[in-house]
Amino acid sequence: MIEITYLRLRPAEDVNELWARTRRKAGTTVAELGEPKTDDIAGALAGGLLPVSRSADVDAPEPAAWVVAPSQAIELANAGVPGWRITVCAGDDRMQTLDAVARSEAAYLRVGRSHVGDGAEIAALPAVSTRVSVFVDTVDDALSAVAHGACDLLLRDWDTESVVSLRDSLDAHQLVERTALPAGVHIDEARDHLPEPIFTAYLNQLDSGAAVRPAYEWAPGKDIEAPVPPRRFSAQWPDDAWRQHEYQLDLAALDPALSAILDRSIGGTPPSRDEVERLLRARGAEVDAVAAVADRLRREVNGDVVTYVVNRNINYTNQCYFRCGFCAFSKGPRSLNLRGDPYLMSIPQVVEKSVDAWNRGATEVCLQGGIHPEFTGDFYVAVVESIKEHLPDMHIHGFTPLEVWQGAETLGTDLRSFLTRLRDAGLGTLPGTAAEILDDRVRKHLCPDKIRTSQWSEVMVQAHELGLRSTATIMFGHIDDPGAWANHFEVLRQIQRRTGGFTEVVPLPFVHMGAPIYLRGRSRPGPTWDEVVLIHAVARIAFAGLIDNIQSSWVKLGLQAGRRLLDAGCNDMGGTLMDEIISRSAGAAHGRFVEAEDFINLIDAHGRVPQRRDTLYRPLPPPLPEDHSTTEVHLGLEAT
Repeated sequence: MIEITYLRLRPAEDVNELWARTRRKAGTTVAELGEPKTDDIAGALAGGLLPVSRSADVDAPEPAAWVVAPSQAIELANAGVPGWRITVCAGDDRMQTLDAVARSEAAYLRVGRSHVGDGAEIAALPAVSTRVSVFVDTVDDALSAVAHGACDLLLRDWDTESVVSLRDSLDAHQLVERTALPAGVHIDEARDHLPEPIFTAYLNQLDSGAAVRPAYEWAPGKDIEAPVPPRRFSAQWPDDAWRQHEYQLDLAALDPALSAILDRSIGGTPPSRDEVERLLRARGAEVDAVAAVADRLRREVNGDVVTYVVNRNINYTNQCYFRCGFCAFSKGPRSLNLRGDPYLMSIPQVVEKSVDAWNRGATEVCLQGGIHPEFTGDFYVAVVESIKEHLPDMHIHGFTPLEVWQGAETLGTDLRSFLTRLRDAGLGTLPGTAAEILDDRVRKHLCPDKIRTSQWSEVMVQAHELGLRSTATIMFGHIDDPGAWANHFEVLRQIQRRTGGFTEVVPLPFVHMGAPIYLRGRSRPGPTWDEVVLIHAVARIAFAGLIDNIQSSWVKLGLQAGRRLLDAGCNDMGGTLMDEIISRSAGAAHGRFVEAEDFINLIDAHGRVPQRRDTLYRPLPPPLPEDHSTTEVHLGLEAT
């Protein structure tokens, strides 16, 4: 299937913020200016548009991209401007045009409608990677241009209804909206080359594939209903025909390469790393197909049972000396945007919260917090010992690989010895957090002073070999991309093939509203809904035969959106949590607490079978008010 891109732009001679906001609300993403001045650039950016210049004047303020004559394209290239920021306007001299395209490596060759064929001949030459770009005023214009070799359509004043008509008319192609830059530009390149205000505006327009994200206001953590259509999963398009369509899996209707991957997955052959990336790059109806295959695999492994655990999160301190860009929870001395009061629970307070959880029916406490500058590994051991002293039957799910690494390092001991101490003190399992994205290319910008992928993996391997099982998480939708997600999944698969120690995969959508990296203008505003679906669904496909449980994060998405993912490969709703703080610190409206009864009612309403479980996925009877009535624990601990 051939990809056809389109750009919704508006030519202008000057721009102010009000004009830009009005155009952006109508769907425009780019203001194309003759000779933009500083005020024009500022006005476009303030209104959410990316400014593009038709002049290569080196003394003018820098735009996001240039649309210039052949000679100016070469000047820009000689000045170090990468080709993905350049569009060459075809001139009358074919040799001169080709010279500019070849030397600048321009992303686009703009031609008039009567010269599309000439441009296509240049684009088809060996070693040329430019795409033929042309203004079109009607759907018929667009179809004619595509038939003659155009693959980038410039839409001026098109409304959504007209774009939808174009999509339906190009049903043999995949129609993708781009920004001022080509879809697929690597975020690291954009970070290196774009001026900071332009980079921020660019990120706000962007999905993980560097195409334009849908225009809905929803994002993970917002108290807004997720935009998932009623009869399908992809929310790429807003029109009723798309949203009301009841998707039925038809592998023959898909791109042959994607169809082959899904067909092999149904037959029991897991996708390779590169095939996982292809699945994660799915768009539109492809997303529905991936979700449908994931749901089929879920039924084969888990049937209709949907599990949950009654637990409590105890975030024992929000003080931390690490500088993770995504974390709005940390209040440590090296954190940006200090908000709220730093706190540190005493061990008696942690025990008291654990006892309260036990008396309310919890079988698990999850212990996670910031890395306090005064912590040593002895603190973690003492917490576990104190909880077990009062609650010998409580499962302790605690301490990220970062905490384990720091604990061992502060004691001057090796990981295996420290993990053995934790296990012998009563630690049951490890949470797989602090993973974020297991791709060091991303980690060096997202969490620069945190442990790297190999160190996270070392902790997990050592823990698994000592009998300490763990969850596996992925926190996505910030400065990552499908390539990084595929790398992350491959790291987890390598560990799981070696140890078998992961109990579940837990995707965690990035909540952007309070995250420092977003507030500094350095990340996208969370994943799109389609990306949320893909991460969960591809996890089911990628980990088939390795990890049987895929969790839907109601904490980030809300219960109803989490429920929809039960049809996209998920079989677990996670925990009741009781006082989760980390997601809400980032601005999430969900995540404080649900009752077990809420899970039961939600799962019943979905036509599935609710099953209470323990941390290791062993079934437990439904919770009753008298669950712990004969063993209720009372403490007289002083809160300090």
